Amino acid sequence: MERSLELANMTRVQQFLLLGLSTRLDIRDALFAVFLTLYLLTLVENALIIYLICSHSELHKPMYFFLGNLSCLEMCYVSVTMPTLLVGLWTGPYHISFVTCMTQLFFFIVLICTECTLLASMAYDRYVAICRPLHYPLLMRPQVCLGLALSSWLGGLVVSVAKTTCIASLSYCGPNVLNQFFCDVSPLLNLSCTHVTLTELVDFISAIVIFCGTLLVSLASYSAIGMAVLRMPSAAARRKAFSTCASHLVVVGIFYSAALFIYCRPSRIKSMDLNKVLSVIYTVVTPLCNPIIYCLRNKEVHTVLKKTFHWP
Repeated sequence: MERSLELANMTRVQQFLLLGLSTRLDIRDALFAVFLTLYLLTLVENALIIYLICSHSELHKPMYFFLGNLSCLEMCYVSVTMPTLLVGLWTGPYHISFVTCMTQLFFFIVLICTECTLLASMAYDRYVAICRPLHYPLLMRPQVCLGLALSSWLGGLVVSVAKTTCIASLSYCGPNVLNQFFCDVSPLLNLSCTHVTLTELVDFISAIVIFCGTLLVSLASYSAIGMAVLRMPSAAARRKAFSTCASHLVVVGIFYSAALFIYCRPSRIKSMDLNKVLSVIYTVVTPLCNPIIYCLRNKEVHTVLKKTFHWP
């Protein structure tokens, strides 16, 4: 009874204070210019990839279909997290309402879960292309590709509804300071004044299912690809097969290394400065680098780029 009265007397937090990426006045202006440039460059790069894929029939293939989905996702991704990062660098620590914070969290979880599943789908596509080339037109026909893409987006939506509902239902009685540049899971759990075991369990289970599940699919696909490549008779064939997978392996390595460190454990994260650095990697660096990594060594993309801009 006393516990109930105590909780009833607590004032629910109506807004959070985002500390942002840095509170140092001497570097905030420089960081603002850098991250604004990175944000605009990310949007332009990914928009260009989508345009090239949609406007050139040479790129109407499963690999580029998934790459177009990934580019669309990356544009949404940076547009969810980057605005609050930029506002924090421009104004310093600022308040964000509870509803806005939970909305940002919802879309962030949708997108990060969808990206995991898309990366696994792209790994499966490469597995079929290299290990089962004769069956590729059947196994990766348009209906299958569309189904995999829709499953990725719907799966991210379902997971986000469950996680965001759990986090939003917690009681936040103060303090209300988030040592992060956007509303993330771990900083919010650290501020809850009620028992978070169930929420951490949901977070942990979803991490196992989404992060570890999709990572295992990618690892299994590339293990099979590796064995198939090693069995190829000529060095030229091995190089060609490896070149089609190297870019995806780089993206998977960068993304999962940062994300799994943060999300695949139920305990609350104490080193929030390290958390912010890792968050920058998969919310800023990865969306910026993905188009470059995927397309820098891709001859088909080079060809349509030259055709589009009339380069010699």
